[in-house]
Amino acid sequence: MNTLIDKGTTESMSLFDVHAIRQHFPILQQTVHGHPLVYLDNAATSQKPLSVIESEVNFYKNSNANVHRGLHLLSDQATQAYEGAREKVRQFINAPSMREIVFVRGSTEAINLVASSFGQLNIQEGDEILISALEHHANIVPWQLLCAQKKAHLRVIPVLDNGELDLAAYNDLINIRTKLIAITHVSNAIGTINPVEKMIEIAHQQGVPVLIDGAQAVPHLKVDVQSLQCDFYVFSAHKMYGPTGVGVLYAKEALLKAMPPYQGGGEMISQVTFERSTYNELPYKFEAGTPNIAGAIGLGAAIDYLNQLDLMQVAAYEQQLLDYATQALSEIDGLRIIGEAAEKVPVISFILDTIHPHDIGTILDHQGIAIRAGHHCAMPLMERFGVAATARASLAFYNTFAEVDSLVLGIREVQRMFA
Repeated sequence: MNTLIDKGTTESMSLFDVHAIRQHFPILQQTVHGHPLVYLDNAATSQKPLSVIESEVNFYKNSNANVHRGLHLLSDQATQAYEGAREKVRQFINAPSMREIVFVRGSTEAINLVASSFGQLNIQEGDEILISALEHHANIVPWQLLCAQKKAHLRVIPVLDNGELDLAAYNDLINIRTKLIAITHVSNAIGTINPVEKMIEIAHQQGVPVLIDGAQAVPHLKVDVQSLQCDFYVFSAHKMYGPTGVGVLYAKEALLKAMPPYQGGGEMISQVTFERSTYNELPYKFEAGTPNIAGAIGLGAAIDYLNQLDLMQVAAYEQQLLDYATQALSEIDGLRIIGEAAEKVPVISFILDTIHPHDIGTILDHQGIAIRAGHHCAMPLMERFGVAATARASLAFYNTFAEVDSLVLGIREVQRMFA
């Protein structure tokens, strides 16, 4: 029973039928430990609508073959579906050309690709790479490795007490030695939405290219890479209702042309002799070996699903979920929310009295409530706020106000058990 939501909020959401949406996600219909599943771990991975699941099953049942160069019908069907998914991605982020869409295993591989290829080509001893204190480890470690190899330096944009980046410090950190800026669009740990458009504009005024980690942005925000004018943009399918093991690197064509291959093997070559090899055209130069064909098709299906929704309504609903959950959790004695930026996606990290986040997560799990507890692959950010870990509830458009109520009641039960 929804015990906390008021009548006005119910009426305001009448245009967005969350209960109909939930029917598209089979996993949400189950029980966990005898309780209805309340899935609040969407920042780690989102659940998949039936249409995405069926797209992969249909490929393996009816069209399974390797892509490109095959002269038989199944290979042609697989190739059309695979390249059709690339075009869907292009439209989804408004990239100018399919040549700028590279399929990878996920955001992590995309960042490593840029570090290994662009970084090896352009970073020299004494150069600087600028990241932020909000970054996921995937947007820290590859640059550390590159800096160690090149004897370059990693600089960090500090975070203010409310979880927003210090833009004054950002301006001061950019200098003639800055050769790349790599920043997250949205923090996975505390939900902060960074003003990346403004930050890119500032960087470009100094001639510095920018990589944006969009893994947490694409499930919640409309991304237009031409409007942003970013040089690189990366994201993963599994955060946006698609399958695991596939993601996207968008990069401006001129950059991709100049960058050396990331991996060698089949598909990424034009001609091979024992003396030398020439490389394939874009984007295939960066797609060595048999790709995750079914995953790409599943990503295309996820984009189809999202395109069927009114994204303005989705955004408004998620904002109301965030506001509702923030207010409800703030009223719990002993609970402290970490990160209260003015612009956030529906991610709430919190600590509770002296109770360890792992204990919170375990007790909530036995009530059917799935959250994440730990450092969220953002250990420097945890250190910035003086905590070892947080409990994190991350919501999606298929979550309900009643599920937020369940979370609140579950936390009160945690407090009762530790009283």
